[in-house]
Amino acid sequence: MTLNIALAQLNLLVGGIKQNVEKIIQASVTAKNERQADVIIFSELTITAYPPEDLLLRADFIEAANQAVLDIAKACPNIYIILGFPEVTETCLFNSAAVLFAGEIQQVYRKNVLANYSVFDENRYFVAANQPCVFNLNGVNVGLSICEDIWDEGVVEQSQQAGAEIIFNLNASPFHAAKVYERESVVRDRIEAIGIPVVYVNQVGGQDELLFDGASFVMDKHGEIIFRAVEFEEQLSVVAFDKLQQTIQPIDAGIAEYYAPVSSEYQALVLGVRDYVRKNGFQGAILGLSGGIDSALTLAIAVDALGKDQVEAVLMPSCYTQAMSLEDAILEAEALGIQHHTIPIKAGVDAFETLLAPLFAGTAKDATEENIQARCRGVLLMALSNKQGKLLLTTGNKSEMSVGYATLYGDMAGGFAPLKDVPKLLVFELSKYRNTLSPVIPERVITRPPSAELAPDQIDEDSLPPYSVLDPILERYIEQDQAVEEIINAGFKREDVLQATRLVDLNEYKRRQSPPGIRITSKAFGRDRRYPITSGFVSREVVAL
Repeated sequence: MTLNIALAQLNLLVGGIKQNVEKIIQASVTAKNERQADVIIFSELTITAYPPEDLLLRADFIEAANQAVLDIAKACPNIYIILGFPEVTETCLFNSAAVLFAGEIQQVYRKNVLANYSVFDENRYFVAANQPCVFNLNGVNVGLSICEDIWDEGVVEQSQQAGAEIIFNLNASPFHAAKVYERESVVRDRIEAIGIPVVYVNQVGGQDELLFDGASFVMDKHGEIIFRAVEFEEQLSVVAFDKLQQTIQPIDAGIAEYYAPVSSEYQALVLGVRDYVRKNGFQGAILGLSGGIDSALTLAIAVDALGKDQVEAVLMPSCYTQAMSLEDAILEAEALGIQHHTIPIKAGVDAFETLLAPLFAGTAKDATEENIQARCRGVLLMALSNKQGKLLLTTGNKSEMSVGYATLYGDMAGGFAPLKDVPKLLVFELSKYRNTLSPVIPERVITRPPSAELAPDQIDEDSLPPYSVLDPILERYIEQDQAVEEIINAGFKREDVLQATRLVDLNEYKRRQSPPGIRITSKAFGRDRRYPITSGFVSREVVAL
C-alpha cells in the first residue's frame, strides 16, 4: 500500500485570507489531478499565514479564517488536505491543523507546544492543547504535529504510542543563518527515538522583518534526508510512503542544495525586499546611492529583487563628497541599467544653516552640521518616494545601527532597511559574492575605507574601532549577551569594548525609530532583542572603572 504525499511550500500573505485560499485550492487541485497525490500538506497557520500577530485578536478575522477552512473543504473534496488555521471554540483559540476530505473537516489537531521565545509570541494568542492526533489515511496511521511540537520528545512519542506510522509536521520556521541545520538535527533526534518517517513542510517568503526560507524536507525512519525542497522558492513536490516496506521515496524531486554561508543570506535579502515591496503595494523602490559599499549592496539587492525598471537611485553630493564616490556610484547604476539622478545638496544645506545661524551663533561646528547634510538627503528622498509611490530603502547596516553611527531623520529615514541585520563584515562578503554573479559593484567601492563623507577626509575608523574588531565585539554583546568583562577576557582591548558597548546602550532610542529590516541573524534588533530605552543597568566592568 502506497500513500502519495504532496508537500506544498507556499509564499502566503499574512492576513490575505482570500488570496491564500486561492493558492491552497490551486495547489490542491494540481496535487490531485497532475501529481496523483492522495494528501497535500501545507504550512502552519496556512489560512492566515504566519505570524498574523494581533489580527488574531479580531473576531471578524477569526471568523473569516474558520469559514475559509470550510470553503476549501467543499472546493476540493477528492484529496486529503492538511492545513493550519486559528481554531476558535467557545472559550479558546488554538493553533490548529485540520484534516479535510469529502467536503468536511475530518480531524483537528491542536498545537501542544506553543512557541514563546525569540521572535515568537504565541502565548499571547493561543491556548496549548495536550493530546495527540493520529488518524487513518488510506490505511496509513498518520500523526499530526505543528512546528514546535517536533522539538518536544514527549509530543512525538505520544503520536507513536497512539499508533502513528508517519508524522506530518506543519511549520512556519523563519530563516536565520544556518537555521536549517538545527531543524534537521532536531527531527533526526526525534526519529532516532521513534523510528518512523517525518514530513516537514515549511512556509516560504518575507513577512515584515521575518523571512521564511522553506527548505521543507522528508526524513525516512533512519533519519536520512530523502527529499529537500529548494530554499526561498515556492515548490510543490510529491513523495511516496510504502506502508508494507516502511519506506518513503521522492517521486518528482530530489534533495535540493541548502544553506551556504553568504549566498543564502544574499537570497534571503533579495526575497525579503521583493516581498515587502510587492505585498505592500509599492510601485518599486528608491534609494540614495553614495558610492559607498552599503548603498552599493542595497542597490544590487533591490535590482535583483524587483528588476531594473522598478528601482531608482539618487546621488546627492555635498562639498565633502569625493569625485571617486560619484564615479563609482554612476558606474554601478549604469552596470545595473537603472534610472539615476544627481541632486547636489549644497543649496539645501546652506538654507538650513542660514535659518539656524542666529541660534547657532557663538557655538563651534560639530556633528550637528554633519547631520544637517544627512537630513537634507532624507527630505529629498522622502519627497521622491511620496511623489512616485516607491518604497525608500535605507542603506545602514547592523554594525552602524548597533552603535548609532547613523542620523535620525537623515540616512535612517525610509520605509525598509534591507541591511539592518547585516554586520559590516558580512556587507563586504555579500558584495564580493554579488560580483561573482555579475560584476556590478566597482572594486574600489569594496576596497576603499568606509566613510560617511560628512566632513573633510572622514573615515568610519575616526569614530569607531576597525570593523574587524567591532563586529566580533558586537556579536558577543548583542547576540550572545556576554558581559563587558567576558568580552575583554576573550582578548579584546578594554577601550574598544567599553566604547562599543557604551554606544550600543546609548543608542537604543535611535534603533526604536529605525524602519523594519530583514532578520538574518539569530538575534535581530526589534523582534529578538528588546531592551528598554530608559535603563539604569550598567555592566560590572564599567562600574568597576
